[in-house]
Amino acid sequence: MPSLSISARSRIVGWMMMLLSAALAVPTFGITVLWRAELDRQVDVQLRAEADKLRAFAGTSRDPHSGEPFATGAALLTAFMTVHHPAHDTAFFSVVDGRADRRSPGPVPTRLDRDPEVIAMVAETTDPGIRWLDTPAGRVRYGVVPVRVSGDRADTRLVLVAFRDRQLSRESQMARTLLASGGVALLVAGAASWLVAGRVLAPIRLVRQTAERISETDLTQRLPVRGNDDVAQLAETFNHMLERLSQAFTSQRRFLDEVAHELRTPITVVRGHLELMDASQGGESFQTRALLLSELDRMRRIVDDLLLLARAERPDFLNLGPTSLTDLAVDVAASAQGLGRRHWKVAEVADATVRADGQRLTQALMQLAANAVAHTTEAGAIEIGSRLRHGRVLLWVADTGPGVAPEDRERIFHRFYQADTASSDTGIGIGLALVSEIAQAHGGGAHVEDAPGGGARFVIDIPALHPTTEDTHGEPDPDSGGRCKNRLLRRKGAEP
Repeated sequence: MPSLSISARSRIVGWMMMLLSAALAVPTFGITVLWRAELDRQVDVQLRAEADKLRAFAGTSRDPHSGEPFATGAALLTAFMTVHHPAHDTAFFSVVDGRADRRSPGPVPTRLDRDPEVIAMVAETTDPGIRWLDTPAGRVRYGVVPVRVSGDRADTRLVLVAFRDRQLSRESQMARTLLASGGVALLVAGAASWLVAGRVLAPIRLVRQTAERISETDLTQRLPVRGNDDVAQLAETFNHMLERLSQAFTSQRRFLDEVAHELRTPITVVRGHLELMDASQGGESFQTRALLLSELDRMRRIVDDLLLLARAERPDFLNLGPTSLTDLAVDVAASAQGLGRRHWKVAEVADATVRADGQRLTQALMQLAANAVAHTTEAGAIEIGSRLRHGRVLLWVADTGPGVAPEDRERIFHRFYQADTASSDTGIGIGLALVSEIAQAHGGGAHVEDAPGGGARFVIDIPALHPTTEDTHGEPDPDSGGRCKNRLLRRKGAEP
């Protein structure tokens, strides 16, 4: 039972954690993507701003040594890098006629001005746009600004470099910090969700446990009603339903008791008067008396079976307790000998004790035994046995009669159904229905199959509740008289 509540609790917490994770992951992922796109945009803006500063410097500045306009582009770039320092994680360097000339002061992750391939690539660039470049320090954004001074024939260029991955690492560190704090918050939220889910499910779990106790015992259980929320209203509604069910079952029980009294009383009165008749008179009077007594006995059995069938729907139909499968099979076989002169035999019996209603199972097996007697002759054999296998209890009665047609094997357990070769001995088709009801009340069922030696074998299959021994799989030994083996039962005076 606790596993069910834990499972429901886990599902609720799992859904909440999924929602919280999605609520954390989606904005974190979105922010990270937006940060990266915004960083690339800012880097491009920064490089274009540096190029604009160079153009402004070239239009207004003079050579500090001569006071005249700069004579060469190299001198112009040297002066520009002297007075304009690059921002953090950016650098400048100049290229003159395909070789590195000057670079901006300050530390850089890698010296691109010392890389011949980079210098050659920059010297051949004609597009002033901003490009990507893979370096040992990660990806960088760079732009090339050509510088031309009147009278200077040298190919002079300023290279603007932004170490984008270095800048992105700081943003990534912020994202990791956000994720770490979100993970801690997620764990705290998960623990809080577990506690909240437990408090929310506690009243529902109480409803389930109460319903299980009601199904096993009676209808007197009630739920405590606390507060005025939806759960309290559910408990109150559940209690009202139980009250109505209790009244219905009480009315049904009273009705069945009154019907049983009213039906049995006239049968008893008539039987009593018949028994007081003079049995010494022979002839037709004696035969009529015997026939009426037989029919009264048959009517009483029908009434008892009908009342028992009606009680099968009541919650107190079963009285569960320890039941020995060995004693059950042996006692039924001994009692069934009074039903008729047959070759009675106890087949394999399970040496185990389970939780069941021994009296109801005895009624079911006796009904099957009476059914077997009705469809066999005195030369026929009837076998009774039990087996514990894979957590199931199998009880059976097998006979050497004509068997049951395949098309009738399911319908013969329906109420008031009569097959030509396998009807109940009551004559109205309720005997096997009663067997099925008893099996279903135990959480199982009943079915019929072909017996190994011919005839039919009626099987009651129910779950083994709390067995006190392991499953037995051995086949019956016809030469042994011990438990779980075949034993032939003979009445006194019976021929071998």
